[in-house]
Amino acid sequence: MIAPSLELGISFHAAGAMLSANCYAPQKYIRRWSWEIFWMVQAAWCWLLWPVIGALATIPELGQVLAEAPRDRMLASFLMGVAYGVGGTAFNLSIRYIGFSLTYSIAVGLSSVLGTLVPPLVRGQLTGLIGRPGAEWVFGGVAAGAAGIAVCGLAGRLKERDLEAGAGGRGEFSLTTGLLLSLLAGVLSAVYGFALEAAAPIADIAERHGAGIWKGNVSYLFANTGAFLTALLYSLWLALKNRSLPQLGGVAAGGGEDGGGLTLGRNYLFALFTGTLWYGQFFFYNLGHVRLGAQYAFSSWAIHMILLVLFSNALAVMVGEWKMCRPATRGAALAGLAVLCAAVVMLTYGNKLGG
Repeated sequence: MIAPSLELGISFHAAGAMLSANCYAPQKYIRRWSWEIFWMVQAAWCWLLWPVIGALATIPELGQVLAEAPRDRMLASFLMGVAYGVGGTAFNLSIRYIGFSLTYSIAVGLSSVLGTLVPPLVRGQLTGLIGRPGAEWVFGGVAAGAAGIAVCGLAGRLKERDLEAGAGGRGEFSLTTGLLLSLLAGVLSAVYGFALEAAAPIADIAERHGAGIWKGNVSYLFANTGAFLTALLYSLWLALKNRSLPQLGGVAAGGGEDGGGLTLGRNYLFALFTGTLWYGQFFFYNLGHVRLGAQYAFSSWAIHMILLVLFSNALAVMVGEWKMCRPATRGAALAGLAVLCAAVVMLTYGNKLGG
């Protein structure tokens, strides 16, 4: 039996959220690779190789666990992972049309609410949770988190407008297309939580075989590989369309060699780094989730999403990304961070009362 520890649970969620907030930073150092090549390579690490390595390293008697695992749960988790992969692709495309901030606020905010509340609703437990000690703080924290994410998204859009005004504008903005894509991304990203929920009986089998706090790592074998299939198919389609597959072997975008393999090796290294950071967020997510206890464990998804947005925006402020913006824009960003901090406190206090 895993002993609950609220302090450890929140700390592990914070560690995972910090990794998630930085997971795509290495992408800006990629040279002479098309987007689809980078996406394919990093996806191979975060959604295929690391889940296999993590399960082999932390799940005792993995072969026996898989032999005992219900096939229908394996398939359900995998198919939900496929849907999550579609959401990830829609997220990246949405950024192209409405920018990072609006996409993040809509997609992550929607994912936070749906991924937190729908699983207990489907299980018929939501009504029973409302009257429990601390429930008002937990649900209030979920609502405050969604509001804080929305305020951060508004601040981000104001920042983009401020910077566009000084740079002559941005030519590919399309609100309707971007909104539809970000809504799709938010709904399908929430499905990842359902994929882990579907694999929960398999994690319980892993716990009986001695996996302990690492039991959730077996779930990623199904949910993440489903997402990898989506990423692989989409990347391959783009690579064939754009004739960019030779870049995997060192032929630079536009033709020619990559300069003795130095650029190629660096690209693979940064893709590995990206995939490692992405997998790391859910490695710590699992550790945080199992430490929250059974009462309000469903709030793990909201805590993770809120901390993710909190850290990503706080880091942007710390490195000076907002210094060229108007005071009103900076004020909106700080207001969003304050609301997110309040949401984390509310969720933590609610879990404490419930525990």
